[in-house]
Amino acid sequence: MTDKKTVVKVTIGTDEYTLKSDRPPEYTRAVAEHVDRALKEVLAMGTMVETHKAAILAALAITDELFQERRAAREVTDRLTNLATDLCRVLPPVKRTSRATGSFASSRDGG
Repeated sequence: MTDKKTVVKVTIGTDEYTLKSDRPPEYTRAVAEHVDRALKEVLAMGTMVETHKAAILAALAITDELFQERRAAREVTDRLTNLATDLCRVLPPVKRTSRATGSFASSRDGG
């Protein structure tokens, strides 16, 4: 991220918004398009007439996506941590990772 703000015009639903962001314009547009898509999916169900209620349901769907991705990332992190722990058990002591620093120990003769 930078300190420089960009201004991007986007359309979500039928409304146009002018957004200021410290992210690149392409990123801001992509985020807005994702929100617009989620809103359109809710509205396409045909049971929702009020846009603000559809927006809340779209926000819930996007938040569900976020939570699912976070859970998946935690699972991957846990698996990698377990694999690293297993790997440390089979490595000779001089090649094991220092848990405090995350750096690899090396022998004095360069090996």
